[in-house]
Amino acid sequence: MRVHVVSDVHGNARDLARAGEGADALLCLGDLVLFLDYADHARGIFPELFGEANADRIVALRGARRFDEARAFARDLWAGLAERGIDRDTAIESAVRKQYAELFAAFPAHTYATYGNVDIPSLWPEFAGPGTTVLDGQRVELGGLVFGFVGGGLPSPMRTPYEIPEEEYAAKVEALGDVDVLCSHIPPDVPELTYDTVARRFERGSTALLDAIRRVRPRYALFGHVHQPLVRRMRVGATECVNVGHFASSGRPWALEW
Repeated sequence: MRVHVVSDVHGNARDLARAGEGADALLCLGDLVLFLDYADHARGIFPELFGEANADRIVALRGARRFDEARAFARDLWAGLAERGIDRDTAIESAVRKQYAELFAAFPAHTYATYGNVDIPSLWPEFAGPGTTVLDGQRVELGGLVFGFVGGGLPSPMRTPYEIPEEEYAAKVEALGDVDVLCSHIPPDVPELTYDTVARRFERGSTALLDAIRRVRPRYALFGHVHQPLVRRMRVGATECVNVGHFASSGRPWALEW
């Protein structure tokens, strides 16, 4: 059995269409939406609405960890759109729908997917075809192994769309029970796995995931979220913890065979 695993697709539909080649199934660990490309500020929903110069500005503020200023700047931009009769939620949803239509169409048959922190779960049923199984706090058996999926992220200064309270996240992890492979968007709360070497900050990791790894001892814990991690792979007890990579930039899935 061979599965390919991707995370942080962020609009890369071209490579996503080939990600399942040679595999029995494709696992997607979320973040399909591209709101703002930190490597190319001309790409994403934000520059489409506000232009590349404003994207440059908000990236600079966030990179300097001036999150309050970034939020105030964004509020002013949205207020400007409102003055022109453009509703924020409507504009975002329209742009996300356009991306989802392309991305879900690129999924191969036998895709198993969960949400990332920038995804909008309420829209997924509209676009997920019969070959795509969406799992969140749920399990599936593939080739004799049990895979458990936990979607979303935890509250952060970025305030992305699908951030949920720690208690709710922990309940989804607990609902999985014993699994052979623990799949999530965010990593377990281990400093080496949560630190982004380019953004130069720690992203939110989950203590509930870390507790489950220590308690359940799955063979693998697979995740994404941290685009340039200090460590991509390390053991926590008996479990191999793997950041499957920033698919938006690499275009390559991570492979698991057994």
